[in-house]
Amino acid sequence: MAFSFTKWQGCGNDFVLVNCFEEELAGRDLPALARTVCDRHYGIGADGLILVLPSDTADFRMQILNADGSEAEMCGNGIRCFAGVVHTENLTRKEEFTVETGAGILVPRLIFQNGTLDGVRVDMGEPILEGERIPVTGFGRAPVIEQPIEAVGAQFSMTCVSMGNPHCVIFVDDAEAVPIFELGPVLEHHACFPRKTNVEFAEIKDSAHIRMRVWERGAAVTLACGTGSCATLVAAALTNRTGRKAEVELDGGKLQIEWAADNHLYMTGPAQKVFSGIYA
Repeated sequence: MAFSFTKWQGCGNDFVLVNCFEEELAGRDLPALARTVCDRHYGIGADGLILVLPSDTADFRMQILNADGSEAEMCGNGIRCFAGVVHTENLTRKEEFTVETGAGILVPRLIFQNGTLDGVRVDMGEPILEGERIPVTGFGRAPVIEQPIEAVGAQFSMTCVSMGNPHCVIFVDDAEAVPIFELGPVLEHHACFPRKTNVEFAEIKDSAHIRMRVWERGAAVTLACGTGSCATLVAAALTNRTGRKAEVELDGGKLQIEWAADNHLYMTGPAQKVFSGIYA
């Protein structure tokens, strides 16, 4: 059954979005659909499939399926693209609205310049630092800050944060030199992460600038990760590498991240429509 879609990207992290107020996907095998749609050779090509859905508890609900068909709790770049679809398809006239996600209810705010959408600022909620809630095995309720982890015969120091989805942040001297395709899958599936994990390799440029590369759980290397950028700033602040506000430079662009006094993370960045079409 054919359906209409739009493709959006945020810092190169790209998604196929389906407005389920207009399109009917009930009864479809969504994991299989995500794998087919996201295939970069035989499908549309994307890091994930995002559904725009009605919600009983918020203005909208976002369902995210990774390129491998697994479901993600949240996606920072994805929610900015989601907000762009909600705006451009006239689903709301609000500039700020609530979105139900697997990580709770989050609040995007549209940013306009001369009447044109110029970006989205998202209240990403509070970071989760207790080991058992991230989850990371063996730490109970204690935080996981600069703890040893081994992969591919080498020792690393990890700081772990959940933004509704798990992240393992590893600080390195040179992000460009990291063998990310070798380390990423090993760390994602490491035994200490019962729900697997996203992995961030972060290089501190100065107290307000971070260079980060990411291996995303269920999607492999992507050009950007919004929740990963938030987790990276939290890890950097906890280890006194930066302050609580920084620019995170990713392979596909830059995000502004602030860990505010209310303990919430605020992420600001672009969301751009690439094209629309009909998937048959």
